[in-house]
Amino acid sequence: MTHAAPAPSGLPRTRAALRASGHVRRTTTAEVRENLLARMAAGRPRFPGVHGFDDSVLPQLERALIAGHDIVLLGERGQGKTRLIRTVAGLLDEWSPVVEGCPVNDHPFAPVCPACLRRSAAEGDDLPVAWRHRDARYGEKLATPDTGTTELIGDVDPARLAEGRSLGDPETVHYGLLPRANRGVFCVNELPDLPARAQVALFNVLEERDLQVRGYSLRLPLDLLLVASANPEDYTSRGRIVTPLKDRFGAQVRTHYPPDLDDELALIRQEAALPPGTTVPSHLLESVARFTRLVRASNRVDQRSGVSVRFSVAAAETLAASALRRAALTGEEVPVARVCDLSGVAAPLLGKVEFETGAEGREASVLETLLRRAVAETFRARLGEADLEPLSDRFAGGGTVESGDLVGAAELLRRVGTVPGLSGLLERAAPESVDGPPTPGLAAAVVEFALEGLYLERRLSKDTVPDGGVYRF
Repeated sequence: MTHAAPAPSGLPRTRAALRASGHVRRTTTAEVRENLLARMAAGRPRFPGVHGFDDSVLPQLERALIAGHDIVLLGERGQGKTRLIRTVAGLLDEWSPVVEGCPVNDHPFAPVCPACLRRSAAEGDDLPVAWRHRDARYGEKLATPDTGTTELIGDVDPARLAEGRSLGDPETVHYGLLPRANRGVFCVNELPDLPARAQVALFNVLEERDLQVRGYSLRLPLDLLLVASANPEDYTSRGRIVTPLKDRFGAQVRTHYPPDLDDELALIRQEAALPPGTTVPSHLLESVARFTRLVRASNRVDQRSGVSVRFSVAAAETLAASALRRAALTGEEVPVARVCDLSGVAAPLLGKVEFETGAEGREASVLETLLRRAVAETFRARLGEADLEPLSDRFAGGGTVESGDLVGAAELLRRVGTVPGLSGLLERAAPESVDGPPTPGLAAAVVEFALEGLYLERRLSKDTVPDGGVYRF
């Protein structure tokens, strides 16, 4: 990640000016530690956008950062490991001085690469200084089986050899990702997927902080914070990790899925990219969050693979897409998701769940059953104590109401007729409606939610028809 904006014009541009400014050189770990402690003392957010870790993961992570340890985060897929690692880079100083043109971001007061050592001796305090934004000081690599030591550490640059330099000249080395992340934070995602040879190459980086490239022994003291992520199953002695590598990480932190429903909801609202102008009411977002939690807890689902937060995010985005599709086909002005849109959620999510062997052939049925349970739980939480007798009495005389994903909001409200106490239902089911007059779309969404809840509580019946259902007594 890079920062497009230029550095402020008033910053020192030579080593002499940097020294005169009173700048004090700090290691990366000291920089992170001091900035973290300052934020803690001021009560400022340390890890923005991270939910559900306040009392479990974050205290462990903070202790590890204060101790200056390299860290490995262990957790199943979709637990926010990468997002959490990226927030660590936010603890770096906003701007940091480097030797201008240095491939490994040497500090002007303490250059370490051969080229900068030569330039420092020749130019003295006139050594030019450039400034890097903290976004540019974060590097990331998704480990894959074809990742080699050349990519991570470096190799001899044949172009420099062609210029006439000797093979023993250390300036012929082309540095890899890790040395180029010097004086920053580097993340290795899915660490056990690195080939064993590449894992071994990390030994010296983590312990001695030096590099070895095709026989070169470069005493290049890297100043970086290395944070890795891994799946617990792959990180055990039976997994794909080289055991001595584990010993070189100073801290191991275990992540988890959001422990509370509110945290799950906060993540959905934060991560879901809903089409502009489309609304997914809060009672449906809660249904999606409960659905995700039920899937995670199901004995039909492989617990070792987990159920990612991306599962609930994709469900919310599918709901919004279904509402937008209906608006395009029926002419609705404001697309609002309804319970009928949930029927199209389960099938697209099948690829995000690993099922146990006994569920083969019934995967879609498992998700649909859990989705109905989630809607029922949400109904009981939001409308369980509401007086819905006037609405159910609407069907006592044999009346029916057909709804579906091609029935517009205005048409659904016309079919249902007057609903006594609708404002109270709106306030309970979709509290966001109290901020202004409810739109027909939001009113229809709450009315249909109430009908579906009455059906799931067996106070109404429902006949399935193409693209929807018919509610009756």
